[in-house]
Amino acid sequence: MAQLKIARVLVVDDETDVLFAFKMLLKPEVKEVVTEKNPDNLLALLAREQFDVIFLDMNFKSALNTGNEGLFWLSQILEKDKEATVILITAYGDVALAVKSLKMGAFDFIIKPWHNEKLLETLHNALEHKQQKKRGVHSPSSAPKTADANAILGKSEALQEVLRKIEKIAPTEANVLILGENGTGKELVARALHQKSFRANKPFVSVDIAALTETLFESELFGYKKGAFTDAREDRAGRFEAANGGTLFLDEIGNISPAMQAKLLTVLQNRQVIPLGSNTPIPVDIRLVSATNEPIYELAARNQFRQDLIYRINTIEITLPPLRERHGDVELLARHFARYYAAKNHKPVPEFSEAALRKLNNHSWPGNIRELQHAVERAIIMAETNVLQPDDFSFSAMEVPAAQQATAFVPDISLPLIEIERETIIRVIEKNKGNISKSAKELGLTRTALYRRLNKHDI
Repeated sequence: MAQLKIARVLVVDDETDVLFAFKMLLKPEVKEVVTEKNPDNLLALLAREQFDVIFLDMNFKSALNTGNEGLFWLSQILEKDKEATVILITAYGDVALAVKSLKMGAFDFIIKPWHNEKLLETLHNALEHKQQKKRGVHSPSSAPKTADANAILGKSEALQEVLRKIEKIAPTEANVLILGENGTGKELVARALHQKSFRANKPFVSVDIAALTETLFESELFGYKKGAFTDAREDRAGRFEAANGGTLFLDEIGNISPAMQAKLLTVLQNRQVIPLGSNTPIPVDIRLVSATNEPIYELAARNQFRQDLIYRINTIEITLPPLRERHGDVELLARHFARYYAAKNHKPVPEFSEAALRKLNNHSWPGNIRELQHAVERAIIMAETNVLQPDDFSFSAMEVPAAQQATAFVPDISLPLIEIERETIIRVIEKNKGNISKSAKELGLTRTALYRRLNKHDI
């Protein structure tokens, strides 16, 4: 990311906290960060100074009556410099307007609250695009590159089956339910489905639905009208409206209460939302992708999740394999993360010793890809040499499988990995007196996955 180090960035937002957050994030990454609170000063500032990228808020507390100040100031910037690279800062409720800004000439938009890595990636893409234009290299589209199926790395047969499903399902309008443990990459699959669909140039809106309380559920998903409740000072579109025409990704859907399930089912059946404080339904056209790490069919059997809602969200199902079942992918992913975090932390790309690779391949990865990613990042930062050794990789207590924490059993690492797995399964089943459900939970497996292993090892 060499372009970042020589970049001058302007951030225009009337919230002091936002400007401070940008400055703290970007200061170590770029040559200079200039912040401006008053957009009225923007044109004069641009007349005096040159900036590689401009971050521009979409909503200012000003007397302008344009419908949306961000689009007005975007047009002013592009009128002055049609080659300006502008990234809009927006809220979920204004995603539709942000998409409109792309047609006007903005490079991209980020959604508050943003993820720091995503913001830096967007900035890097903007600078790369600017450099390509200077060199006369034109990409097929001026729109930024977002995650697609190519970002889902792996050569294992288990992952290849997932990729084949994505290719087949993505061009359809089918609702998709993604199942898998924490850290297996469910959102990445959801984004791949969107990018390979006919809705790819429309919004992709992601919602961590488990983080919404019952009081926030309706206002966040369905929106509200001014005066609907104490803090409703203006109309706000919900996530369904924000995703109109595109894809709505509801993550951790298995955690919502029965009352929330009923409200969600009504919206999916009618394909319309009624904002809080309104009696007028608003039609919505979305492709729904949901995900959960919960045993949703067991929940339905216990009447904790509505079966009719499962039918609505699950036209087609994709089950993501845990990393321990993706044979051969650990090394590939570790090297990928090593390249990424070496560049991010301004270090040379390291090598892996054979002993380090053995340690990574022998770990059961209860935290899946996310755990591997964090382990590699820690190793890159803490390693003393450019060849990573076993001691450079440490696993925290919460990342150690319960089976290892609960017993004093230390596997004989001289045995083949398949024998270690067999011995571990036998010890855990014995410990739980033959209870398969408890044993599967302790091993971090589903009952089905454990039964497969019992059959494989002839136990």
